[in-house]
Amino acid sequence: DKATDPSIPEENWECIQRFCDQVNADIEGPSLAPRLLAHKIQSPQEMEALHALTVLETCVNNCGERFHNEIAKFRFLNELIKVLSPKYYGTWSSEKVKSRVTEVIFSWTVWFPQEVKIRDAYQMLKKQGIVKEDPKLPEDKILPPPSPRPQNSIFDTDEEKSKLLARLLKSNHSEDLQAANRLIKSMIKEEQEKSAKLSRRVNTISEVSENVKHMDELLENYKRQELTESDQETLQTLFQRCEKLRPLLFRLASETVDDDEALAEILQANDKLTQALGQYRQVVAS
Repeated sequence: DKATDPSIPEENWECIQRFCDQVNADIEGPSLAPRLLAHKIQSPQEMEALHALTVLETCVNNCGERFHNEIAKFRFLNELIKVLSPKYYGTWSSEKVKSRVTEVIFSWTVWFPQEVKIRDAYQMLKKQGIVKEDPKLPEDKILPPPSPRPQNSIFDTDEEKSKLLARLLKSNHSEDLQAANRLIKSMIKEEQEKSAKLSRRVNTISEVSENVKHMDELLENYKRQELTESDQETLQTLFQRCEKLRPLLFRLASETVDDDEALAEILQANDKLTQALGQYRQVVAS
C-alpha cells in the first residue's frame, strides 16, 4: 500500500525495494505479488496504477525467474489486458496508464522472447486493434536480459562488456543508464545472431543427414530396379534439394571458422552430401 500510495506523486523507492525484498524472502512471494499488483494496476486512481506498474517493473528487474514465470502466465497477462480492453476497464482507464501497460507487455516480448504466452497476448491486442503500433521504449528504460540465458551467453562469456554493464547500471546518472541500455540492446542483438546461426547450422546439418539417408535407400532400390515412378520423382527431388544444400554448408563453414567443433560437423555433413551426389550421378545420370 505504501509503495503504491496515490497521494504521493513521486515513487517511494524505499518501500518499493522493501516490497521486492519481501517477494524474494517469502516462499509464496513470487506467486502472491503479481495478484496484489494486478489489483493495484486496475485501480481507478491513475497515480496508484502508475506506481503499481513501477513496482511491477522493479520486481521484474529484481525478483528472478520464479517471478518471471508468474507474469508470463495467461492468468496474470489477462489482468493487464483488462486495463486496455474496452470490454473491461479500458473505457475508464487513463491514456497514461494504458500507454504504460502496453509498453510493459511489449518490452517483455523483447526481453523474454522464449515466453510464447506473452507474445501471443501482445499479438492478440494488435489483432483486435487495441494496440495500433509498437510503443517506442524510452532510452533510459533498463530491463533485465532474458532469463534463463543460454549456456555460453555473451552476458557470461564477454567479461569486459559484462563489467562495463554492471558499472553503468550502478550509476545514478541518466546518460550512464542510456549507455547501459544501448549496451544491453547490442549484446542482446549479438546473442540473437549467435542463436540464429546455431539454429541454422543444426537445422541444415539435420536436413543433410535425413536427405542423404533417404537418397541412399532409394539408390539401393534403383540399382535393383525396384523403384516405382513416384519414388523416382522423389529421388530426383532429393538430388535437387541436396545440390542446393551444398552452398548453404559452405556459407555456414565461412561463418563458423572460430568454432573447431562446429566446423568439423559441417565438413563431415559436406562429405556425406558430396558422396551421395556423386553416387546419384554414377547410378542414375549415367
